[in-house]
Amino acid sequence: MKISTKGRYGLRAVIELASCPPEKYIPLGCIAQQQKISLNYLEHSFSALKKAGLVIGLSGVQGGYKLAKNPSDITLKDVLDVLEGDLS
Repeated sequence: MKISTKGRYGLRAVIELASCPPEKYIPLGCIAQQQKISLNYLEHSFSALKKAGLVIGLSGVQGGYKLAKNPSDITLKDVLDVLEGDLS
């Protein structure tokens, strides 16, 4: 199976969020810098992930994103279904 750049980058970003404290919102700029991913690319991916209910976004100075569920409850398939479409 081929996974697009959008899918790979989205997975890396979600894994980065999973490694952070669950109560802390992480700015996309920090994730982009840590993972060496284009911020513009992440903005599009996180818009879809937020709409699907996998991440929660908060605007403002202390804003950013965090996972909407426990990391152990989010599968790779969940993320890829949102970013790549139906994999079946």
